[in-house]
Amino acid sequence: MSFDWIADTATLDAWLASAPAHMRAGLDTEFMRTNTFSPKLALVQINIGGRTALIDAPLLGAHARLAARLGDPTNLCIMHSASEDLDALSQLLPTGPGELFDTQIAAALAGIGFGLSYQKLVATMLGVDLPKSETRSDWLQRPLSAAQLDYAAQDVVHLDELHALLAEKLDALDRGNWLREDCHRLIDRVVHAQPDAQPQLAFRGASEWPREAQMRLRRLLLWREASARTLDKPRPWLLDDAAAMNLAGQPPANTDELFERTRGLRALRSAQRHEVFELLHRPLDASDEATQPIPPPLTSAEKRTLARMKDEVARIAQTLGIAEGLLCSRRHLEALLTDRAWPAALEGWRKPLLHDALTTLAALDAAP
Repeated sequence: MSFDWIADTATLDAWLASAPAHMRAGLDTEFMRTNTFSPKLALVQINIGGRTALIDAPLLGAHARLAARLGDPTNLCIMHSASEDLDALSQLLPTGPGELFDTQIAAALAGIGFGLSYQKLVATMLGVDLPKSETRSDWLQRPLSAAQLDYAAQDVVHLDELHALLAEKLDALDRGNWLREDCHRLIDRVVHAQPDAQPQLAFRGASEWPREAQMRLRRLLLWREASARTLDKPRPWLLDDAAAMNLAGQPPANTDELFERTRGLRALRSAQRHEVFELLHRPLDASDEATQPIPPPLTSAEKRTLARMKDEVARIAQTLGIAEGLLCSRRHLEALLTDRAWPAALEGWRKPLLHDALTTLAALDAAP
């Protein structure tokens, strides 16, 4: 596999200067996130016009010219399952690529398969078997092995050909705008991601807790999020979900008890333990009043309505030849059922397909 290894700014500038003004760029990244909160970008792979470059990301850091080219809306970035890569590229591309074509989403919209891996899609559409052995490599090591370099180059060399085939299929189905909507929504979700202000809502097991305990749980989860970001450690290393539930539901009487109950947590040091103890025992205040009640489990009637809604989604998905999960996920159905408001994630091309049928079913459930 032929590629250019780029480890200095001058070489990258020259490589980009030789690329056409308006380009289609196959783009991928390799990053590490095993012991940090944020992904550590290790490698940027790019293929333009059949030429592949592997860019040593830690050595180069941010690069204005590369960012400008990728962020130009007249250029197209072709990626596969781009969500985590966009997160890893956030320092280089804080507003995301100017225009994105996600081949995983495109394949799902074309009815080829939902959630297909890059290797599976290349094998299915191009008949090429790609190596998988380096999936869990240490991409921050230097030098990278020959196998790692070949694997990384292969990740972008086929993207342009996939784009051509998938774009043709989507145009034939008149779904090109569907893909553009979903790609823009994906970029917006990554670029504008904010910490969840009500993280306790995901802990349905605490729905019957007293309000004060739910407030403590929210307070603890907000602390975990902020501390994990500051310390750049994975959330579960500070406080896993089970420990958060345990401590909020039954606060320890003293710091010795707290230590015993959290001794297996790798990033919870003495300073953080004191913060946790103080959080659990500090009187509830005005900021805690913003805690939204954790919704109870669905009632039997709601479960029956949800089943009917899922059946309707399945029927519509079948007529379109796409996966139910692509059209509408269970969590969005639950949100519609419990919040009585149309989910933002179902706006765009999905709304005219789903709105009338699903809101009618939800309204029937709400009727006395």
